[in-house]
Amino acid sequence: MKLAAVCGSGLGSSFMVEMNIKTILKELGLEDIDVQHYDVGSAAPELADMFFVGGDLADSTTHLGNVTVLDSIIDMDELREKVTAVVKAAGLLA
Repeated sequence: MKLAAVCGSGLGSSFMVEMNIKTILKELGLEDIDVQHYDVGSAAPELADMFFVGGDLADSTTHLGNVTVLDSIIDMDELREKVTAVVKAAGLLA
C-alpha cells in the first residue's frame, strides 16, 4: 500500500503530514507502508492508493481518486483516526 500527503508546493506541510503518517503507522505496527509527499501539480492517481490533503485543496485534488481530506493538517488525533480507517479498510489492521 502507498499513502501520500499533498500540499500546494510539495514542501513544508505535505512533508510534515508525511512524517506524521509514518509516526502513526509505526505506532500501529505497519512500518512497511510506503509514504511520500507531493505538490498538487505532480501528484497523480498512480502514485498512491490514498492521498491526504488539507481542506483548502479538496477541490483541486479530486482528479487523484482516493482522497482523504484533513480538517486540520496539524491535528494528530484527526490524522490518526483517518489513517487508521484507511489501513483498516485496506485489510491491513484488524
